[in-house]
Amino acid sequence: MGQAFASLSAVQVMGWGLAFFGSLYLGFGTITWLLTQRVLPALGIGRVLDPRPVRAEQWRREFAQSACSVLIFGLGMVFPWGLLQLGWAQLAADASGWRIAAEIVVLAIWNDVHFWINHRLLHSKVLRRFHGPHHRSVVTTPFSTYSFHPVEALMLGNVILWPMLVHDFSFWSLASVPVFSLFFNCIGHANYDFVTGVSYGHWFAASRRHHLHHAAHAGNYGFQFTFMDRLFGTRLAADAADAQLDAFRRRQAAHGLGA
Repeated sequence: MGQAFASLSAVQVMGWGLAFFGSLYLGFGTITWLLTQRVLPALGIGRVLDPRPVRAEQWRREFAQSACSVLIFGLGMVFPWGLLQLGWAQLAADASGWRIAAEIVVLAIWNDVHFWINHRLLHSKVLRRFHGPHHRSVVTTPFSTYSFHPVEALMLGNVILWPMLVHDFSFWSLASVPVFSLFFNCIGHANYDFVTGVSYGHWFAASRRHHLHHAAHAGNYGFQFTFMDRLFGTRLAADAADAQLDAFRRRQAAHGLGA
């Protein structure tokens, strides 16, 4: 498959990239939405994290910004392809299953490091205006995942370029990065606690942690894991959004509405 990818033309690579990222975004977003809005509540599994409503304007904005991100990510596939054409990177041929599995683990860890660094920079005084469009989704949805400013999309979209310069990865290892990245991103933005019985610091509580990041507008800069936030002291307390949510529930109760 790696040889087939390298043999494509630039236009073919960009077309393939658009189809790949577009289908990932719509597919994962739709499945996650149906699970959290229909299937899991009907089965009594999990709970909604933030009961505040999502306005129609947010849906329109998220899809518009996400379409731009899909365009950037899809067309941006020409850059890893270009590294191969220039001979600056190579793809491992006939990699074993064990090697692919090990590479995916390494890339998952790198993905979290890369995300934390860029996310923290996007909260700096210089760059936070480029992160503001994403944070307009205070109550997140699975379709918030690609709802970025173009600058943010460019910063996050280069995640596989640096590893390609230092190691000959399998095509399948590199292709897995946007798949597991968007999968974890959908979970993080689903506004749903999938596994209520685990602790706040557990890997399976990523949706709780990222929900707090959007509610508090700072802290919890990590992705799926917690090691970067623990290392740099940027982890939020589990009750960081309680004041906002309690105030909303009191307003709802005063107006005779359910949460």
